[in-house]
Amino acid sequence: MQYRKFGRSSHTISALGFGCMRLPILGKWPEDASSIDEAKARKLLLAAAEAGINYFDTAWPYHGGNSEPFLGKTLADAKLRKKVHIATKLPSWEIYSPADMERIFREQCNKLRTDYIDFYLLHSLNRAHWKKLVACGALDFLEDLKREGRILHAGFSFHDDTSVFNEILDGWDWEFCQIQYNLLDEQLQAGTAGFERAVEKGLAVVIMEPLKGGALARPVPADIQAIWDKAAPGRSPVDWALRWLWDKRGVSTLLSGMNEFAQLEENCRICDEAQSGCLSDAERAACVQVREMFIARNKVACTACAYCMPCPSGVSIPAIFQLYNDLFLFDDWFYTAHLYNDLTAAGAHAELCEACGQCVEQCPQHLPISEKLKEAHAVLQPLCKKVLG
Repeated sequence: MQYRKFGRSSHTISALGFGCMRLPILGKWPEDASSIDEAKARKLLLAAAEAGINYFDTAWPYHGGNSEPFLGKTLADAKLRKKVHIATKLPSWEIYSPADMERIFREQCNKLRTDYIDFYLLHSLNRAHWKKLVACGALDFLEDLKREGRILHAGFSFHDDTSVFNEILDGWDWEFCQIQYNLLDEQLQAGTAGFERAVEKGLAVVIMEPLKGGALARPVPADIQAIWDKAAPGRSPVDWALRWLWDKRGVSTLLSGMNEFAQLEENCRICDEAQSGCLSDAERAACVQVREMFIARNKVACTACAYCMPCPSGVSIPAIFQLYNDLFLFDDWFYTAHLYNDLTAAGAHAELCEACGQCVEQCPQHLPISEKLKEAHAVLQPLCKKVLG
């Protein structure tokens, strides 16, 4: 396992972290996300620790609130608590007073079966959350937790634009930040500019969505694969996406939501090989070319995080956006038509959207969801009629 220095701290962290938002479940994602397949997830988590992964990231809402207690139980039963680092987050949307922060933190420690949190973040900061938390005294709260030894390091996770990221970055003496960053998202949210500024200020940078919700793990169209193969034959799309990140010296760790043992094995292998500076100039140029081709094809910048769910009208938002994107990425008309027809039969299709706006408020990508659902339906419904009659 490759380890990297964590910002200004004395800690070294595994360059591959375990994201506990997409653990194995009993059912389908995202409808059954709260039903963790605990037997499989436990074996997977313990295998990750055995492989040398020492950074485990969870949060208050993951798996319908079940991720934190599952992680706490697993680490306690396996007597791993002092050998690994736990990262969890204060849910910004739940905070209206200092009492809320203390209550939730205590509950998180109980769920995680620990009396301290290694890495504690203000969760999903945007302009509104940031202003509210500052007014509620969240920065003083973090200071108190550090002084009392109840947290070791304080940071924030982020979903907004670069100007807001810089405002937050300069608003306190942070030790680390967690940003969405991947081969396709150089200009999205904090982006490359925010990443580089955080590194310059000495913060550790934790990467979430390194595979953009799995979009960068799927087989790619032949023209994109040809570019990969010319630059370095034999690498998988996952291999390219992770190497692109680990090539950067400022990446402290990246979080992978692994739910299969094959994913764990592949990611660990790539991590061992992909030290900073691992890409050649020709390989970096190939990444630029592939990014431009992907962006030209992609229709909706959805990562399938499912923060938008459940929809009060029953619309299966992430599934629809995945079908819409996949249609243009992979040209699979027959498969897409059948799956959208299934969603229609189940009463989960895009035309049911009532534009209530609830999903937009929850979306970390700030997508115009209602507009994109109408756009997707206008393409997918005629496709169903054409293919299926």
